[in-house]
Amino acid sequence: MEIEKVVIPVAGLGTSLLPATKSQPKEMLPVGRKPVVQYVVEEMIEQGLKKILFVTGKDKRTIEDHFDRDPELQNYLSESDHTLDELDYEREGVKFFYTRQIIPSGHITPAGIGDAISRAEDFVAGEPFVVAFGDTIIKSGNHAGLVRRMIKSHRENGSSCTIAVVEVLQGEENQYGIVEPVNGESEDDFEIAHIVEKPAPENAPSNLGVAARYIFNPEIFTALKRTSPSYRGKLELTDAISTLIKMGHSVRCIKLYPEELRYDIGDFESYFKSFIDFTLFDQRYGYLLRQYLQKRLRQF
Repeated sequence: MEIEKVVIPVAGLGTSLLPATKSQPKEMLPVGRKPVVQYVVEEMIEQGLKKILFVTGKDKRTIEDHFDRDPELQNYLSESDHTLDELDYEREGVKFFYTRQIIPSGHITPAGIGDAISRAEDFVAGEPFVVAFGDTIIKSGNHAGLVRRMIKSHRENGSSCTIAVVEVLQGEENQYGIVEPVNGESEDDFEIAHIVEKPAPENAPSNLGVAARYIFNPEIFTALKRTSPSYRGKLELTDAISTLIKMGHSVRCIKLYPEELRYDIGDFESYFKSFIDFTLFDQRYGYLLRQYLQKRLRQF
């Protein structure tokens, strides 16, 4: 079956990026010339995915506005000899859908990524689908895109779940979901026996961390219903994937190539680094910025 749908969770509160996120979603913070989530959407479109569901939450209306048509702006730009072709998704046949992750009674935060994914069951309508976190950019090199490789593996191996993973630095395992390859061995495409959420480095089963891109078959919704919330009161996606494995389903992983970079906009350090990288490589302003930075660094 053709995979053409993608679910992008964007309901998180972004508290680690306050005060910048007090009045705007972290997914709308600019990285270079574009907001974070626009890079994610463009990546999905490049991989042939044109039915996109955003799982939104409180104070996320600006994401809907960003991807909505704006005839007044388009008319103004055309009259001033400017264009905004990269936002003309209608011309490319892209369709956007939205659903809301409601904060449960008695909670002050959303009930976790697993709960967000469960909101997509009606949208996927029994078909396999991609999940791409809206706060994580994957910058690919000159080869087949990551999601395209994942789709190919998912089909050929008959997997129920395919996960993108990246080698993480020693001591940073507690910042990721970490996978355990079958027999402890891993190549670029491999099956896993287990997955654990943010283990202590000394207890991590490998150095392979989840890279915020997944493909699921519909049985993930059964696994989510059979999974209990974590000690934090959240329905963790990693726990649901563990349930999927216990149910006897195959879960595989695709490694990012060395030249593929993962930018997780999770705190100010990662945000600043992401902004600098994307700005330095900007075709119009990158050279000027490099000159400016070299000058400023000599003054420190």
